Amino acid sequence: MTDPRSCVLVGAPVQIGAGQPGCLMGPDAFRTAGLGRALQSLGHAVEDLGNCTAAPLGERIHPNRAIKNLTETAGWVQTLTEAAYEAKRGGRTPIFLGGDHALAAGTLPGIAKAVREEGRELFVLWLDAHTDYHDLDSTESGNLHGVPVAYFTGRSGFGGYFPPLEVPVKPENITMMGIRSVDPAEHRELLDKPIEVIDMRAIDERGVSVLLNDFLRRVEEADGVIHVSLDVDFLDPEIAPAVGTTVPGGATFREAHLIMEKLYDCGRVGSLDLVELNPFLDDRGRTARLMVDLTASLFGRKVMDRPNRPY
Repeated sequence: MTDPRSCVLVGAPVQIGAGQPGCLMGPDAFRTAGLGRALQSLGHAVEDLGNCTAAPLGERIHPNRAIKNLTETAGWVQTLTEAAYEAKRGGRTPIFLGGDHALAAGTLPGIAKAVREEGRELFVLWLDAHTDYHDLDSTESGNLHGVPVAYFTGRSGFGGYFPPLEVPVKPENITMMGIRSVDPAEHRELLDKPIEVIDMRAIDERGVSVLLNDFLRRVEEADGVIHVSLDVDFLDPEIAPAVGTTVPGGATFREAHLIMEKLYDCGRVGSLDLVELNPFLDDRGRTARLMVDLTASLFGRKVMDRPNRPY
């Protein structure tokens, strides 16, 4: 049995940041795959707040004509910043059900504000194939799921377009794992930033356990709190096909579960994003079930707790 937590599920059916439609079905797919039941079976209290909707904002027009859905994305950022802050207060553990990764432009600022009020230091473990470090000028695709890290770390260029950022996340407190697709503009910007970028070559050479231990040591020394942002495309598409941004060579089933198990052991995870699940691209729900299983490992499920499934 785990140490019981009060878990809050917040649906964020955002799909306007991605290139392919379908992510708006993600929150209900997680529910259908049994996320709430899995957490309850581990002794956690679960409150489902339903799905958020984007705040209505005045039209925003940016000189970069490639940008898509800027006004609605800004509305989602405002809504999710407020929702994340409220969900985190009182020591609760929010789990944000995406939706594309643009939602992290809202969840992280809200979590950062709540954690600061607790007098703690926030750390971010970004599990993703991509760094999502474009600003509004550099994005060529115009898909705004590629900008959240730039925004919530306080890079310039978002003023007047996204809501004002009250509490930026410190770049030196961010570790990215599983990276294997970085655009040249992002690469140039990251070279002189203290964000730790762990690509798949580093994982191949050193292993996830050693690399994660380095991150967890820094968190422990700062008595920090961890926000985990888990993108489906962190995983190899052979085991997790339900994502519109598949990149070969991702994390294996065991690498992903090991990360979750070690995060549970550290006892410092305070919030979680589950993003980029596109049920329209799934194979009979297998990706949704895998993401639920990974979440269960993060919240304390052990090997001996796993029910055998008939095949």
